[in-house]
Amino acid sequence: MEKISIAETSKTPAINLDLSKGFIDIKGRSIPENSTEFYMPLLNCLKNFSPKKNGGVLTVNFQLEYFNTSSSKCILEILKNLTALQKTGIQVTINWYYEEDDDDMQESGENYQEITNISFNMIPVYS
Repeated sequence: MEKISIAETSKTPAINLDLSKGFIDIKGRSIPENSTEFYMPLLNCLKNFSPKKNGGVLTVNFQLEYFNTSSSKCILEILKNLTALQKTGIQVTINWYYEEDDDDMQESGENYQEITNISFNMIPVYS
């Protein structure tokens, strides 16, 4: 599977993924009943990602307004997969968007960056 399009709900973020074009967008609130089940299609795509189809470039945009503890574990798993892809020579760019006054979301991005040892573009969003 190279494309995923999941509409945003009050409990789940929108996920748009097109690996042939080299992008993943995750945007909204992430408080699903079962985070593992919700994020599994995305994780499966990352595990099967072939750099031959898009030149080995992948841009991932996280624009989450809130996520719960179980979602944070899934986000970490996504980032671990991205770290593994980067180690194979794939150029991974991670853009972490946060509301300018949301210190918690900014700190979350910084913490993930430190844990995974991948450089993030920390991008404040001004309302």
